[in-house]
Amino acid sequence: MHSPYDDLWLPDMVNDKSCGQKLRVAQRAIERKMLGLKLTDKISCKEIRNKTQVSDIVQYIAKQKWKWAGHVARLQDNRWTLRVTEWQPRNGKRSRGRQARRWRDDIVRTMGNAWTREAKEREEWRRGAEGFILQWMDGA
Repeated sequence: MHSPYDDLWLPDMVNDKSCGQKLRVAQRAIERKMLGLKLTDKISCKEIRNKTQVSDIVQYIAKQKWKWAGHVARLQDNRWTLRVTEWQPRNGKRSRGRQARRWRDDIVRTMGNAWTREAKEREEWRRGAEGFILQWMDGA
């Protein structure tokens, strides 16, 4: 099934919940525009979502991130995508303050440090997808 988001370039905004909320607000505005509605019409988001049949943008991004992580972890050769995902800088000093969140930190939080081994077992990986996606749905 073709999603309206397939044609968009979506950066990894799922790492930041405030960005996720901004994306949801923008999506709701687009859906209202699709139906010719205004905020003053006081129609609930659920009702609008039922009419447009569009899936939640943050859920879609999380699902795609999970699928890509599984794909990258199952790569057999030494491609740069796998090397960059597992790369940890060894030289230089750490900057002050909180460490920047990496792309894989959310996956590690859901599946643990052995997520690349878990991803090799497709069925096990698919079972973990729901938990990963649900952690981003609390603001829906």
